[in-house]
Amino acid sequence: MNKNPSWKKDGFTIRLAQAEDMNNYYEQNYCPLDKEAARLTGCKEVFTKEEVNSFFFKSLEDDNRYFFLIISFDGRIIGESVITEIDWDLRCANFRIGIFHSTERGYGIGTWATEVTRDFAFEELKLHRLELDVYSFNPRAEKVYLKAGFKREGILRDSVMDGDEYADDILMAILEDEWKVIKGLQ
Repeated sequence: MNKNPSWKKDGFTIRLAQAEDMNNYYEQNYCPLDKEAARLTGCKEVFTKEEVNSFFFKSLEDDNRYFFLIISFDGRIIGESVITEIDWDLRCANFRIGIFHSTERGYGIGTWATEVTRDFAFEELKLHRLELDVYSFNPRAEKVYLKAGFKREGILRDSVMDGDEYADDILMAILEDEWKVIKGLQ
């Protein structure tokens, strides 16, 4: 298996996070977190440096997680693409992605990151299933996931809040055989 995977496209890079990335990860993205990024990912807008530091280093040490950073052509960390909660016996995992700044959304970076991370999950990790959830008020992300081959599996109705309104949490997954069809391997 590739121990240090990375991908490049149009000046952007996706690579594993490294300890020396911590300060830039925090300073470029969490001072404060973009309001729309917080809304779309369901997290709070303000984190202390200690909170981010703790999360970051736990993520690096977790054997059941691949923590990729999305880096722009000018070296800024603009997002992350993560395979987490890996169950090596069942060969399944959870996927999440976040583009931290609204100015970076809508250019296909998230689509590209989703596809290369999906491919890594099946090619390198030999997973059988990759799953995610997306909020109903994030149709752009759901479209990206559908394009990448994820299928809707269920809806947790009115399970999250979008401001003062209830919204749904949509469960999606892609299986190994479905991925093989997309890649022309079956």
